[in-house]
Amino acid sequence: MTSINRKDRTPANVAHHATQTDALPKGDISLLGLFGESTRMNAMVRLPSGRTRIVQLGSRVSGSEVIAIDHQGLILHRRGESSRLTMPGR
Repeated sequence: MTSINRKDRTPANVAHHATQTDALPKGDISLLGLFGESTRMNAMVRLPSGRTRIVQLGSRVSGSEVIAIDHQGLILHRRGESSRLTMPGR
């Protein structure tokens, strides 16, 4: 059995400032992060199921296609309509 060392815990004030309640909408796709070279960016998304996935240009996500990823977010295309996902809090 592993014992928990008290000094390894996150201080309450830090946890409070680092945690946002309901920051990500439930039941929808959410953008969690962007990374990679500006000409070949990837994105990490949270799916409606709560699972996370890394996507790139051309990936299919919940019936939509990723048609662009840039430093502002990603654009999904579905049934003739496009929508942009940005980072939460922006």
